[in-house]
Amino acid sequence: MIPAVELNSQLSLSRLIYGVWRLGDDEDTSTSHVRAKIDACLAQGMTSFDHADIYGGYECEALFGKALAEAPELRDQMQLISKCDIMLTTDKHPERRVKYYDSSPAHITFSLDESLRHLHTGHLDLLLLHRPDPFMDAEATGRTLDQMIDAGKVKAVGVSNFKPWDWDLLQSKMHHQLVTNQIEMSVLTHDTFLDGTLAQQQRLGCQPMAWSPLAGGRLFGDDAAAQRVRPLLARIAGENDCGIDHVAMAWLLAHPAGILPIVGTNNLQRIKDAHKSLNVSIDRETWYELWTAAAGQEVP
Repeated sequence: MIPAVELNSQLSLSRLIYGVWRLGDDEDTSTSHVRAKIDACLAQGMTSFDHADIYGGYECEALFGKALAEAPELRDQMQLISKCDIMLTTDKHPERRVKYYDSSPAHITFSLDESLRHLHTGHLDLLLLHRPDPFMDAEATGRTLDQMIDAGKVKAVGVSNFKPWDWDLLQSKMHHQLVTNQIEMSVLTHDTFLDGTLAQQQRLGCQPMAWSPLAGGRLFGDDAAAQRVRPLLARIAGENDCGIDHVAMAWLLAHPAGILPIVGTNNLQRIKDAHKSLNVSIDRETWYELWTAAAGQEVP
């Protein structure tokens, strides 16, 4: 079973999180198929589900919410995460002239209420600001996030893609603590390991979430770094009777920061097998062996 980890006294998440980003891209978006994915997650202890208002062109929350509407008892078995502040130019919003970010109190409040409505729930377990907003009024944004926690509309708040200085600015205007930063990390994507983002999470005792832990599918493609690292992943996978995707996840799980990878597949069997990542042991030298292969050169 996939274990739970405590982010604060009010919130625990599963060590592996299911991401619904591609839910609307599946050939079968029926409520019964969405329910099958939910059941496959819950059966192995993957109880946390990562949403964002924009996913699927603003449709994924509603697709997922239909399953909760039909089986409301599921809500108590899971943690719902969502994100806001990205404003897409889509057919759904023809009035927008440009993609931009909106961390204003009015938009955050509107977006949260829409997420609650689509997901058929009275609260979110975790709300994240999706991207740092260069135009953010940190005092107004921080006050609004605090009020949402105080009102019971969210259990906790965090951020996504924030650099340490973005985190520090927002946190300085809040009395509740930010609990996590959802950042891009994978065996092919090393930036946040080196630029202070992951180090800050460790200093604060926060467990970061990792989006695109398979490098957005690049791990399986013709990318030069992927071609260098795949033979090593395959060797380890063979030794552990699992797939290279499980080894790539295990590489993140092995890090002392306590990273929470987000599993984003629509394949039902791969969802059912997600727990295999926790059975793969990656020691220090193997961890660096994979890092070196991906980087194409040894560490300095």
